[in-house]
Amino acid sequence: MPVREIIEIDEELCNGCGECIPNCEEGALQIVDGKARLIRDDLCDGLGACLGHCPTGALKIIHREAPDFDHAAVEEHLGKMKTTDCASCDVVVDASAAETATRIEGKVVPIGQRQWPIALRLVSIKAPFFKDASLLLTADCVPFAYPEFQQKYLPGKVLVFGCPKFDDAQGYVNKLTQIFQQNAIQNVTVVKMEVPCCSGLQRIVEIAINQSGKKIPVENVTIGLSGSEKA
Repeated sequence: MPVREIIEIDEELCNGCGECIPNCEEGALQIVDGKARLIRDDLCDGLGACLGHCPTGALKIIHREAPDFDHAAVEEHLGKMKTTDCASCDVVVDASAAETATRIEGKVVPIGQRQWPIALRLVSIKAPFFKDASLLLTADCVPFAYPEFQQKYLPGKVLVFGCPKFDDAQGYVNKLTQIFQQNAIQNVTVVKMEVPCCSGLQRIVEIAINQSGKKIPVENVTIGLSGSEKA
């Protein structure tokens, strides 16, 4: 196997911010378990376009044995990324400084702060929008069942969503624990549906806060099957 230049990531220095991800045009870097990872050696060209975008200096170019850079493999990989589970969605977009609004029946209605991604399993643990955030965690079906969701709950909050029935509940616990530990989350609002599987979302947050060792206020809201809040 040839010795060539290739990226190396210091896991001790990496904070999982995701700033290197969009600067790797080959898609060789991804956030895995809260850290940037080189997912395949043959996808890295060794040119180091990602280096200047790491705020902690966790990335560097080294010489080691590695398969040759494979242009065909990159094209195939990028094609799969476009059609599968948003493999590059750890690219962080933080527009939280700008309050946005929409016009409903002639009235200007604020619809809250925006960031990307919003799926709990995709967000980076150290995403900048988590700083001093009021976190809104909702079951993924709530916004469809409750028409007032955006106007009532989204303004001023950072949104993440998930489904405790179909996704990895323990993975949610682990990720939320790290988010709570590594960010100054001010409070959490959990919005769930009035169905048994949704109760797991509330329990996940309780366990994660307990494991984080922090005291974070939590508000729990339940939306009934008729599309209205339950008392």
